[in-house]
Amino acid sequence: MQELLEYLTLKQPQINATLAAETAQLNALVQPVVSHVLTAGGKRLRPLLTLLTAATLGYTDDDIYPLACSVELLHSATLMHDDIIDDAELRRGKPAAHTQFGNTKTVLAGDVLLAQANLVVARYNDSRLTQCIAEAIVETATGEIEEIEYLHSTNHSQQTYIDIIKGKTAFLLQASCIMGAIKAGGSDEQIAAASDFGMNLGIAFQIVDDALDFAVSTKSIGKPVAGDLREGKLTPPLLMYLNILEGAERDDFVTKFEAGTFSEEEICFVAKQIRGLGLDDATRELADSYLDKAQQALEILPACPERKILLQTLDYVKSRSA
Repeated sequence: MQELLEYLTLKQPQINATLAAETAQLNALVQPVVSHVLTAGGKRLRPLLTLLTAATLGYTDDDIYPLACSVELLHSATLMHDDIIDDAELRRGKPAAHTQFGNTKTVLAGDVLLAQANLVVARYNDSRLTQCIAEAIVETATGEIEEIEYLHSTNHSQQTYIDIIKGKTAFLLQASCIMGAIKAGGSDEQIAAASDFGMNLGIAFQIVDDALDFAVSTKSIGKPVAGDLREGKLTPPLLMYLNILEGAERDDFVTKFEAGTFSEEEICFVAKQIRGLGLDDATRELADSYLDKAQQALEILPACPERKILLQTLDYVKSRSA
């Protein structure tokens, strides 16, 4: 993954400078909330995907940076909203925006970022780009609603989970890749390949994230262990664990999961059981199937150094520990 790290080191300063420039024009009352989120860290994976996809198809002009950052603005807005919905105290190991600025101001600042992302893309005067980011917003919000609908539910399938994470994560990565391919003047086949790559990468990314939810160290992931269990989200490690349980033990788990009444001791016990049974590793194996699909999609794009770096993003997702 050396080339990926070097590329990120090279591009991140201009990505961050572009994000700062695009938000500097916002109302002064909005800027502290936005700055709190944008300066909290993050790997800038979405802008990186736009840059790499475009470069793979031969486009490297600097005018692509605002487009690449538009999805990062959208992503930041969703994080602000998500943390309120989840009543999260931390984001990337730092206080979530709503704990510092209040729910109302944070929601509205998130709305401003959504609108700003649209404005940035509109400047490119390409209806395909504006349609792409608009669809990403619709799908992301829909995914969040679907996740809320199935909170504390034990009666839905793994496919329902996949549909949810397409919305909450994968559509934004897909949009990043599609917009890079469109801006580079890619063919319909190449744009479709970029779309497939981004979607499958995004699904795998979220699956690995859900495996990490049961990691021993809370410091490395910036949130409490077993947060999904606390919030009533039936992610793959929990679904696998539920399917192992039998009789009264299963009934007890279902009752407490649906009611959200697990004690802290019980949550820690379940997390330890999931690790002991290797269900976090089994979850990563599920992610591998989507990484394989992403790799197949990449084969349609031209062979070049940038495509090699895109291939390394698969290794990055596969080996994530934070």
